[in-house]
Amino acid sequence: MGTSLTDEFTSVKIEAMNTEQTNALQVRAAKHAALADPARLRIVDLLTLGDLSPTELQSELGMSSNLLSHHLRTLEDARLATRHRSEADKRRSYIHLASGALDGLVPGQEQGVRRVLFVCTRNSARSQLAAALWQRASDIPVSSAGTHPAPRIAQGAIDVARLHGLELADLAPRRLDDVAGEADLLVTVCDNAHEELPGLHGIHWSIPETPRRPSRRPMPTSPSGLTTSPPASTPPETAHAPG
Repeated sequence: MGTSLTDEFTSVKIEAMNTEQTNALQVRAAKHAALADPARLRIVDLLTLGDLSPTELQSELGMSSNLLSHHLRTLEDARLATRHRSEADKRRSYIHLASGALDGLVPGQEQGVRRVLFVCTRNSARSQLAAALWQRASDIPVSSAGTHPAPRIAQGAIDVARLHGLELADLAPRRLDDVAGEADLLVTVCDNAHEELPGLHGIHWSIPETPRRPSRRPMPTSPSGLTTSPPASTPPETAHAPG
């Protein structure tokens, strides 16, 4: 008896599934191979906390630029890291953890913090939205501030927040010096604020400027974007700080 059309379809379907599983396994193997180097593992460890420029990574690792470039290319080829240009200094770029990079992997160091303080330049959009999202997802207290606070929260940020079921606090933007406490974990969420405070102890999430007009498109979901929960490396019970 000849092979039926159903049998042929089933055979093709199984072959496609096996191919997908093989491809996924190869991706995982490439990630493990990339992470087998201590320097690259340390880079990924740092990227679980926030975005870093190559210069900042060089300083942290005490590594030459040529060697760092090699390690970053390896991480990018393994789909562990990506990069984008700073919206402040276009000559500068930031390396961040690729979406889904650590599926099945858990590098990173954890330590408890008393409060998270999100910082941007004007404290009128990104830092306010980040604080609102954090408050929804975590029991850790949160606040926000700006290096040069605006007179009021941007109406566009209020509109975007409402589209996503968030309410921004009815408070005037506040200056960083008036809000920050010694026990705070500071998280800069705009490149301008981060580059204005180079010696600041904390972490950086390089988040693009909020659109001036509200959009119904989903909010960014990468570790470097604003999400409806903290990044996968930051569970609600703890937050990360550089080791």
